Parts: sequence; C-alpha cells; structure tokens
Amino acid sequence: MSETPQRHGADHNSLEADYLIETPLDPARVAEIMAGEQSSGTFVRVANETDALRARSRASVVRIDELDAAAKPSLPSAWLARQDVRGPWRRARVTLSFPLANIDTNLPTLAATVAGNLYDLGEVTGMRLLSLRLPASYRARFEAPRHGVKGTRTLTQVTDGPMIGTIIKPNVGLSAAETAALVRDLCEAGVDFIKDDEVSANPVHAPLAERVRAVMSEIRRYRERSGRHVMVAFNITDDLDAMRRHAELVEREGGSCVMASINWCGFSAIQTLRRATPLVLHAHRNGYGMMSRDPALGISFQAYQTLWRLTGVDHMHVHGLAGKFAQSDEEVIDSARDCATPLAPGCDDAVLPAFSSGQWAGTAQATFDALQSTDLLFMSGGGILAHPDGPAAGVTSVRQAWAAVQAGTPLSAYAEHMPELRRALEFFGGRT
Repeated sequence: MSETPQRHGADHNSLEADYLIETPLDPARVAEIMAGEQSSGTFVRVANETDALRARSRASVVRIDELDAAAKPSLPSAWLARQDVRGPWRRARVTLSFPLANIDTNLPTLAATVAGNLYDLGEVTGMRLLSLRLPASYRARFEAPRHGVKGTRTLTQVTDGPMIGTIIKPNVGLSAAETAALVRDLCEAGVDFIKDDEVSANPVHAPLAERVRAVMSEIRRYRERSGRHVMVAFNITDDLDAMRRHAELVEREGGSCVMASINWCGFSAIQTLRRATPLVLHAHRNGYGMMSRDPALGISFQAYQTLWRLTGVDHMHVHGLAGKFAQSDEEVIDSARDCATPLAPGCDDAVLPAFSSGQWAGTAQATFDALQSTDLLFMSGGGILAHPDGPAAGVTSVRQAWAAVQAGTPLSAYAEHMPELRRALEFFGGRT
C-alpha cells in the first residue's frame, strides 16, 4: 500500500471529496484526469485553457492512498477494451479539492461536480464517491433543517428516549376513511409518529386531499382528548407545484410533517419545497440502493446525506438493524451517526435518523448498543401492526423494550412482567 500526498487540502474557498477508484492505469494519472474532467479540463488542453485559468479554476489532487489490487475488474470499460489495457486492477482512495467559485450556491451543480461524468470515465473499472467535506461558510449558504432532532421532539412532546413510529399498513388499498380509522387506533395505542408508505401518495382509492382531511380530523380529536400531538408524515411526492399545494393543505389542517421520495423529486424540488413550507420534511431515500449496493460504484451514505441535507430536510432514513434490506448493521449505524454529525465545524444542523425496515421490540437493544443515543425515530410497521395481540400491544411492546434498554435490563428479564413484550419476543423472535 502506498501513500502519495499531493497539494494542499480544502480551505474556505474549496470543498473536498473522497473517492474509491479502480483502474489498470497509474492511479495518480487517473486522479489528475478526474480533477480535469470535473473542472476546467478535458482529455487534451484546449484553446484559452491558460496556466492562469487552470490555477484559478482547476480542481486539484490532494491525496492518493493506494489500496490492495482487485483480482478482476469490477465493471466493464469499452474504452479500456479498445486500448487493449489489462490488469492488474489497482485500487486507490483519492481526495480531490474543488474550487467553490466554479459552483457557487448551486446544489444541482455541486452534485454534478462531485458525482457527474466521473462515473463514465473509460479509464476506470470502479468509481465511488465516499465522502464530502464543506467549509462552514459554504454550508451556511444552503438551507438548514427547520426542525431537526430538537424541533421534532418539541412537536411530538417526546423529551426523552426514542420517538416511536409506525407506517400505514397495508401500504396501498385502504380508503381515506379506513386510513383515518387506523390512525385513530394508532393514536390511542400511544404512538408518536405515523407515516405514509413511499408507494402511497395520491392513489385513486384514497386521494391525498381526502386522506389529509380525514386523518387530521382524527389527529385533532385525539389531541383535544389527550393533549398529545401525533406527527403524521403525509407522502406528498409529486411534481413541485402539486407538492406545494399538498403541503399547504397539511398545514391548514393542522399537520406538522410531510414526506417526499427525495431521489425521484430531485434536489431543486426539495430545496424549493423547504423554502415554501414550515413543516417538518421527512426525507425518504427509496432508490438509494441502486446508488450504493455495489461497493465499487455509486455513492456512500456520508456523501449522499451531505448533499441532501443541504436542501434543509429534517429526517433521513437509514434503514434498521437486522432488517429486511441488504445493508449491514455497521452501515446502518454509520449512516445514523452521519445524520448526527454537523456538515461543517460549528454548525448545528443535525437531522433525525429514521430507523425502519423489519424493526420491532427485539431490535431496540442492538440499536442502542451500537448508537449509544436515543435521538432517533424508531419505526416499526409489521413489528407493531402484526403484533399477535393487536397494534396497541405492538406499540406497548416497543416502548417496553426501550424502557428495558434505558434501564439496563435484559429484554428477556423485563418481559417476565410485561406481557406485550413477552408476546412480541415469542412471536417475532421465531421469525428472525
């Protein structure tokens, strides 16, 4: 393994990006190609590309750490095939510095700069954006979360411990009235947060306008009876004009949160939505797997969440431990820690990590052990709604599990006197 330091790192006039690359060529040469491709250069120097212009505007190579080579190429490259270039397939971690003057306060262009044509370079058989580092002065130009962890706690009145949430199940098929009835039951069960599923936004059988009015009617009635406000994340994913109308309706009806499938709406739409609504923005990352599952391609969560947090979202999905999806527990916890980490020194811009996918009472202990924090949204769909004694017992079982965790008591011992938790351990434990 070799280490090749290059030029100076980021300052207040630049940002840094780390990449994992794979190539049969010299990684130093490829790093310079990357820097040129994403700033002032092309594959040859062109007219008007003066030394002064390059000094001002060209991205620079900060560092190259060569790693162990791969036995075979991770991805095909017709360019390399035409050149008849063969392995060994060298891998390296590369850090580039990009002048902010090239980008200014323009999030789509920032994304295009750090994660654009690099993926199409013929010289590489692997390309992954790992992480981003921003100067505080640049982070301050973009939207910050309106609510984040503290604001969500204030709105839900959960001052200690995790916020307990669930997802409307079935995902689709329920009418507006049936959805509202389920929400009423979940409120009575003591849940803090309820969200729509990402595939249920404005279906014919339960139009969003009808669903918002019906659900919020139940939320208001419950608040009048109990004094508690249950946060509902309505899925308003749509074109931008429609999303703004939907958010206005939720706000008029007394709601506090809206959800969007951020990958399909795009940076500009979420930025504009953030500026248009005071509501909590719950960012659903569905589709992220296609950007991240291949370890030699795509984008890692640290870089991904950095870009999306610049839109001003308040919550970010991180999946869950021992869940139904492909991510490892280590990746899930690292993602949650990324959400809690300021994007730049001195910034108070943490977002709430939303744990979901296969979560139930039995995953509470591992979640706390790994994260050592309860600043999280712990969402159980089937883990609440499929509890053998009903949704109310499901909510209670999750609360009991977190009470045991915070008390330092093993779940099995705590469950001896807690029938809802005991039933959950018996029922769901046999399915893990």
